[in-house]
Amino acid sequence: MKTIYTKSFILLAFLLTYSVSQAQNIVKGTVKNSQDQALPGANIILKGTKYNTTTDENGNFSIDTRDKLIFTLLVQYVGYRTEEIAVKGQTTSPLAVKLTEENELVEVVISSRRRNEKAQSVPIPISVVSGKQAEQAGAFNVNRIKELVPSVQLYSSNPRNTGINIRGLGSPYGLTNDGIDPGVGFYVDGVYYARPAATTLDFIDIDRIEVLRGPQGSLFGKNTTSGAFNITTRKPSFTTGADFELSYGNYGFLQAKTSITGGLTEKLAGRISFSGTQRDGLIDNVATGRPTNTLNNQGIRGQLLYEPSDNTSILLAGDITTQRPDGYAQVIAGVAPTQRAAYRQFDAIIADLGYQLPSRNAFDRKIDHDTPWRSGQDLGGASLNIDTKIGGGTLTSTTAWRFWTWDPSNDRDFTGLQVLAKSQNPARHTQLTQEIRYAGQVTSKLSGVIGAFFIDQTVKIKGTEESGSAQWRFSQSPVNYNNNGVSTPVPLARWAEPGLLEGYGIRTNASIHAVSAAIFGQLDWAVTDQLHILPGLRYNYDNKDSKYDRQTYGGLETTDPQLLAIKRAVYTNQTFAAEKDKFDFSGNLTVNFKANDKVNAYATYAKSYKPVGVNVAGLPTPAAGQTLADLAVIRPEDVNHYEVGVKTSPFKNAILNVTLYNTDIKDYQTNVQAAELGVNRGYLANADKVRVRGAELDASFVINEHFSFNGAVTYTDGKYVKFTNAPLPLEETGKTENGVQVAFKDVSGSELPGISKWSGSLGGEYTNAAKFFGNLGKFFIGIDSYARSEFSSSPSASKYLIVPGYAIFNGRIGFRATEGLSINFWARNILDKNYYEQLLPAGGNAGHYAGVLGDQRTYGITLKYSL
Repeated sequence: MKTIYTKSFILLAFLLTYSVSQAQNIVKGTVKNSQDQALPGANIILKGTKYNTTTDENGNFSIDTRDKLIFTLLVQYVGYRTEEIAVKGQTTSPLAVKLTEENELVEVVISSRRRNEKAQSVPIPISVVSGKQAEQAGAFNVNRIKELVPSVQLYSSNPRNTGINIRGLGSPYGLTNDGIDPGVGFYVDGVYYARPAATTLDFIDIDRIEVLRGPQGSLFGKNTTSGAFNITTRKPSFTTGADFELSYGNYGFLQAKTSITGGLTEKLAGRISFSGTQRDGLIDNVATGRPTNTLNNQGIRGQLLYEPSDNTSILLAGDITTQRPDGYAQVIAGVAPTQRAAYRQFDAIIADLGYQLPSRNAFDRKIDHDTPWRSGQDLGGASLNIDTKIGGGTLTSTTAWRFWTWDPSNDRDFTGLQVLAKSQNPARHTQLTQEIRYAGQVTSKLSGVIGAFFIDQTVKIKGTEESGSAQWRFSQSPVNYNNNGVSTPVPLARWAEPGLLEGYGIRTNASIHAVSAAIFGQLDWAVTDQLHILPGLRYNYDNKDSKYDRQTYGGLETTDPQLLAIKRAVYTNQTFAAEKDKFDFSGNLTVNFKANDKVNAYATYAKSYKPVGVNVAGLPTPAAGQTLADLAVIRPEDVNHYEVGVKTSPFKNAILNVTLYNTDIKDYQTNVQAAELGVNRGYLANADKVRVRGAELDASFVINEHFSFNGAVTYTDGKYVKFTNAPLPLEETGKTENGVQVAFKDVSGSELPGISKWSGSLGGEYTNAAKFFGNLGKFFIGIDSYARSEFSSSPSASKYLIVPGYAIFNGRIGFRATEGLSINFWARNILDKNYYEQLLPAGGNAGHYAGVLGDQRTYGITLKYSL
């Protein structure tokens, strides 16, 4: 990481010494407020330097730009928002600068509909988090953004097993399967990131984060059924500038960020940004004597902006992130009694093995795992974006290539026993995407977007799962063998045969090749100035080709039929292949009525889908008349979505938005656990029908020049309308009826996992004009809170896997300046609340289950210096 920062300082020195020599350039101007009143004494700074001046009694100023033809002026005045005025080339006319009062709520400008417009004018439920908001809240990745946007849920037991949902929909809850597409799109500067691991990235140079709720198929390249993250980074500037940020906190937290930008020639500008995050572990491993769940992230992003003319811009970007944490260990959270025989209960098993857990209280944060936790990943890619103004709109081409490599090691039995000595599925994902779209005004009353999208993905997985010395006792169960044509029980004592299962495992080779192509578009027909009708259409083709092969190895070499039957009860060879393609037609219709400047109402119907899925994580034995290939293919989701909303500005400096929605999904793609002992991992299946309905309220207002508040609350009701072949809850594992083991359960009418009925956020900030080390700025003190009610943490509701509701509070105090030094003292989870983010059963369903713990109280200081 030191090498990265050294390079950043070298590049900064280069950019700061590079300039285009021209004659002296004196710039004049006037500064006024929104009422056209002159502002005497306003501070005018030549950004990137210490040269400044002030306005006279008539609001006039004159400043020498020091031979710079490309520069930015910072205009500051106490009680008003700082403005940045970018100037390119010689200017002879005086600049007219208008400042906005600090106590006015400025509407956020977004680009989700492929044009710049105010968020309050868009007939889509959308939440916007600016880069500054994210920084102030300590939200340096998506997992922390959920605390600001309560409609978002993110669950991660490691980067690969990460699911991001909006309104409880998007990814199946539990272990991730690479064979399905996420229902929440993730875009960075127009580039689609196909793998959910991207959500674990540290944000680098973020300008804003737009969170769209509901199906998005007619505006974005990749179809998504429940929403999208549209992230915009800061672009290169022709004016030299730099930001340096350093944070230090408890648990050895250290984060450094650098961003440097400037003009390289008259038409070429660059920006390079670095981020590095380190932190000691938050959980103690008493077996190794050192803490685990560390952070060790480094990232770099570079951009080159070429503007050959006023109508065309070309942006070349590249990035790479490496993460090498000793992390993502889960802690035993409890033990559920199952319906298996007494000798198969967890406490009986560990008693026979002479083992005790290091603690029965998960929040002691102690583990004794004997298999190392490793979660190494590399993510990166390159993109080329070309924007050309044609007629009344812009033609955009976005070409991108991205990769993700995953190098894990897990202790999936969550104990210090050698049950699973190895559990790892290294993978490499690559994707190539191309999107072309045109967005603009067609006639005086008709505007819209039309585009085409293509993505080619390849996934290759090479996995290993291997039994340890304690596997026999956890797997011990009645098994039959063929005794001269007669099915005969194997004596239970034979499971204890020395070395029988130790080193016995499976090696897996799996691959997926997926291709998707689409044409899409949306029109905006202004029937009147107030009434708009917005139809959208999408035609999509998807093809997925999967291969799966696993072979057993190791263990005791034997020809004894009884011992062979035991080994086959744990692991078997399995090979299958599946290919499926499908054309889909979807669309949406929105009616938008703008009653006046303060009220904007809309109603939407959308028919959407999630493409066909394939299994690549092992399958149970198929029922009679079925093959493994039949189980390997997962039917696409069919989505019908209804929504009404109103965006209002009830009084000055206030926003209040309300949304009501109902989403029905047929053939919902979900993750289930096999009843068979040998299938430790979850696999994909379809639930007949689910329904999610709810209400959302978003509000923000500024009371005066000192106080501002924001809040959001959501009510979400998600149910399985019909799901007859759901997995058994943990406590019903081993259930029998009439002497036959039950494999599935009808959970129709029960709650969907991962959904809290109530969740919300509330934040406020007090600011006051101040001066710090000669810099004008704002003193601030703020607090943010996030709360959610209890939710089920299992595909089939289990009373043991209910995550209790919780609330956390984060605070900050410091000084914030547009240029110069800013300082921020921060604390997260101030009350040191103990809470779970997820609960999940151990492999094999012996009764014990583990928790993904929320972070305990953390605190620190952030220093930022801007040039």
